[in-house]
Amino acid sequence: MTTNPSPSEPGGYELRVGRHLDDHWTEWFGNLALTRESDGTTTLRGPVADQAALHGLLIKVRDLGMTLISVQPIGSPEAALQQQRQGEEK
Repeated sequence: MTTNPSPSEPGGYELRVGRHLDDHWTEWFGNLALTRESDGTTTLRGPVADQAALHGLLIKVRDLGMTLISVQPIGSPEAALQQQRQGEEK
């Protein structure tokens, strides 16, 4: 069951991992936007339904043997969805 975050909860997250990921991983990570950074890391960013979904993403990072560099909450639920849509248009 997916629940909507309350207004006080972040609408999404930005995860940074210690290697470049190809675009084919986007769907596996719940359609988060992937940005390969010049320092060899990848940023995954977008809406995350709730804490259980966040933990699921963190398990995927672990299962791939990637180094988790950071996890940051981003904006409201509406802002996270809008940022994801903008990324899909590019």
